[in-house]
Amino acid sequence: MPHHRLGAADFWINGGDIMQSSLKRMLVGGGFFSGTLVVAVVGYRLAGWNWLDSIYMVIITIFGVGFGEIGPMTPSLRIFTMAVIISGCSSVAYILGGFLQMITEGEIKRVLGVRRMKREIDLLTDHVIICGYGRIGQILAHQMEVAHQPFVLIDNDDHRVAQAESKGFLVQMGSAADENILEAAGIMRAKYLATVLPDDAINVFITLTARGLNPQLIILARGEYLSTEKKLLQAGADRVVSPAAIGALRMSHMITHPAARDFLEQDDGRNSLNELLAQIDIQVEELAIAPGSNLTGATVGSVQVRGKGTFVVVALRKAAGSTVIHPDNETFLEEGDTLIVMGHKGDIPKFARHYANKRQMQYRGAKFSRRQK
Repeated sequence: MPHHRLGAADFWINGGDIMQSSLKRMLVGGGFFSGTLVVAVVGYRLAGWNWLDSIYMVIITIFGVGFGEIGPMTPSLRIFTMAVIISGCSSVAYILGGFLQMITEGEIKRVLGVRRMKREIDLLTDHVIICGYGRIGQILAHQMEVAHQPFVLIDNDDHRVAQAESKGFLVQMGSAADENILEAAGIMRAKYLATVLPDDAINVFITLTARGLNPQLIILARGEYLSTEKKLLQAGADRVVSPAAIGALRMSHMITHPAARDFLEQDDGRNSLNELLAQIDIQVEELAIAPGSNLTGATVGSVQVRGKGTFVVVALRKAAGSTVIHPDNETFLEEGDTLIVMGHKGDIPKFARHYANKRQMQYRGAKFSRRQK
């Protein structure tokens, strides 16, 4: 999964941390070597030598060819020649040291991987950006991988970045509060951003920056303190999640509802309600109202009536992103809405095919045309 590197300017913005020490060393050495050449040639020229002899003398002196002097050498010129030898050899050794450092640290290989990662990120659309690869970020990344949901991680810690890269994840190294880093992670094409850093102030700043870059982005923010929730929402977060509150509620439920806990945690520790419902031939599914669907303009109640009791509507996610639990039967459906329904397996696909329009109607990622009726 990708990093951000393409072009010289782009490289220095985000790639400096990768090759900064060795490249800087090589550049400094190269600059000193070039300066030595210029000063040496000018020095011999001022001593009365012509340009060709001056350049020739500098070359055989610095590279240790040892052909001997080709012109008159005064004591001061001999001292100058010794300084040229020391300066030239030192700068060459400095350059070689930086190059060897680059090779031994595997930086060339890493930069190539960074550019490959950049190309992969550039191909992503409707992906998830996860800011922070700490404890919560690692769990979230694992769940996205299991769900086959494309995502990009952002973190500024070398160890965590290396850990994520070893798992094959797309990673953008740097601060998620930096607009350049967010743009490199494809924020303009992303659908979700989850900022899960343990610092509420940074999460607020990341939320503000992300919202300014992409007003359509769905932002999920972590809040360690309840007092931060309002600030995150004002900054532009769509949802605020408090790990501490969720953990406390779950522990409370374990204490006050032990029977329900045992039921939900059966089947080798899996607590997926959908899997348990499947055992009794019931499934929770999503029914998307695609553009041009025959259900556009219908009410929630009429959809349940058309279903002839094979399912019930438990929630409605509006096209704007809000979710209504137990929607009123008189609520009208619009293009882009998604009904969350519960019913017998197989009945919902039949219903979707029956009411498909001339173009298409989406059902859990499948598309049904009129010819499928």
